[in-house]
Amino acid sequence: MSEETRKMTGLTRREVLATGAAAGAMAAGLSIAPGMARAAPKKGGRLRLAIGQGATTDSLDPATITDTYMQVVNYGLRNCLTEISGEGKLVPELAESWEASSDAAIWRFKLRKGVEFHNGKSLDANDVIASMNHHRADDSKSAAKELLKAVKEIKADGNDTVVFVLEGGSADWPYILSDYHMPILPAKDGKADANSGIGTGGYTLDSFEPGVRALMKRNPNYWKDGMAHFDEAECLAIIDPTARTNALSTGEVDVMDRVDAKTFSLLARNKKLRVEEVTGTQHYTFPMRADTAPFDNNDVRMALKFAIDREAMVKTVLSGHGSVGNDHPIGSGQPFFDKNQPQRMYDPDKAKFHLKKAGLSSLKIDISVADAAYAGAVDAGVLYREHAAKCGIDINVIREPNDGYWSNVWLKKPWCASYWGGRPTPDWMYTTAYAAGAPWNESFWSHEKFNKLLLAGRAELDNAKRAEIYGEMQTICSDEGSSVIPMFANYMTAMSDKVQHGDVASNFGLDGLKVVERWWFG
Repeated sequence: MSEETRKMTGLTRREVLATGAAAGAMAAGLSIAPGMARAAPKKGGRLRLAIGQGATTDSLDPATITDTYMQVVNYGLRNCLTEISGEGKLVPELAESWEASSDAAIWRFKLRKGVEFHNGKSLDANDVIASMNHHRADDSKSAAKELLKAVKEIKADGNDTVVFVLEGGSADWPYILSDYHMPILPAKDGKADANSGIGTGGYTLDSFEPGVRALMKRNPNYWKDGMAHFDEAECLAIIDPTARTNALSTGEVDVMDRVDAKTFSLLARNKKLRVEEVTGTQHYTFPMRADTAPFDNNDVRMALKFAIDREAMVKTVLSGHGSVGNDHPIGSGQPFFDKNQPQRMYDPDKAKFHLKKAGLSSLKIDISVADAAYAGAVDAGVLYREHAAKCGIDINVIREPNDGYWSNVWLKKPWCASYWGGRPTPDWMYTTAYAAGAPWNESFWSHEKFNKLLLAGRAELDNAKRAEIYGEMQTICSDEGSSVIPMFANYMTAMSDKVQHGDVASNFGLDGLKVVERWWFG
C-alpha cells in the first residue's frame, strides 16, 4: 500500500453511498405486471428475445455500443465493477466493496476473489486498468471516454485492489463504473481483449451476427449464485414493431421490448402473454445540430420548442404511456429533478415571437426520422409537422431507412429523432450527452456556464447545493439547449406467460438490460 493511500481518510462504503445522488440511487420505477405470480427461479430453456434495435455495423467492442441489441448481449457476456439492481439500488458486481477519500477524489475498489473469465483467466487489477484505458486512449471514440476524462491515474494496489485518482471530487463515481461501455475485459500484454466476447458474465458467446442474431450459452462456472438461469439466450434484432409483435404472438419469441403503445392493450388481452411497463429515465428527443444553421440561433430553437404539443405527443404517440418532457433529460422520478421549473407548453404565438426575433417570418426545415430511433418516431415527426404548421414553420419529414440509422443519420443529419434510455444520475446524463465535446453530444451544443456547473455539481458533496446546481443546469438546458425533448416514455415489454422475473430495474429497458441474467422460465 502506497503512502498516499495510507493517508486517505477513507469513507466507509455505507458513508459513500449516503452522499450525493447515491443516497437516492435510481428512483424505483413504477412497475405494472398484472396477474404475475412469481415462482422460484429454475434453470433451463432457451430465451428468445426480440429487440427493437440493432445494426449490421454492430461490434462486440463495448466502446462502440449504441443500441439495445448490443447492450443486452454485452451484459450477458460481461460484468462491470458495479451495477444497478432490480430494486434500483447501486450494488457491487466485480467490485466487492469500495471507499473514497473525504473529498471523493480518490476511490479504492476491492475486487472479488475467485472470479474467472470464460477462457479460464483469473480476474485481477490489471484487467480493470486495461479495460478502462481501452476507452481513455487518444484515438478512442468511445462514449465512455468523456466519463473517464476525470481520471488522472488508475493504479493497482496488489492484485485485488484498483485505485482511481480523479482530477476532482466525484460523488457519483461508483455509478459511472456500472456503464455498459465499461465492462471488465481480459487483459493481454497490457491491452484489453475487446472483440472476442470473452468476459466474466453468465453466458459465453456461441455465435454472433451483427444486427441480426446472437446466441449465448450459460457459463457453467458463473461466479454469481442464483443468476443466469437459461441454458441459452438468443437475441434477435427485429426493428419493425409489427414484426416483433407478430413474432411474440405466434410463439416465435418469448420476450419483446419496445412494445408499440398502440398495441399494448391488444397484447394484454392475449391470455398467453403478459405486458408490463416501468416508469424510468427513457426519453425521446429531436436533437438540432447547434453548429449548423439555422439551429445555431437559439431563437430558432426556442420557436421549435414552443411549436410542439407535448400533451398531444404523449396521448397520440405513447397512447398515454409516459409523461411530457421539458427540453432537458432529467425525469420527474430522478434525484435532483427541479419541480419548480415551469412546464413549457404548446404556444404558436411564442413560436412566432421567437421566429421574429431570429429575423424570420417563416421557416422551412427537414427532420430525419425512423422507427429505429423509437417505436412511433415517424408518427411523432408527422404530428410535429402538424403542430408547427400553425406557427409558421414547415417541417419536411424525411423517413430514413431503419438499418444504419444510428450510423448514417444520428450525429450526422442536422435534425433527427433520437432516443435515450437515460442515466441514473444527472452528472452521468449530462456528461454523456451534453458536455462540450462529448462523443455523444448529439446536438453538438456547447455552453460555457453549463460546463462549469457540470464540474461543480460533480465535486459537490452537499445534496442541497447539488440540487441548486442541477436545477440551474436544467433551466439552461431547457431555455438554451439544442434538443427538443417532448416526452418521457415508459419502458414497455411483452412476454410469454412462461417468463418469470423478480423486481424490474428502471434505469434502462429490459430490467436494466440484465434480462438474460435475471429472468427465467416458470
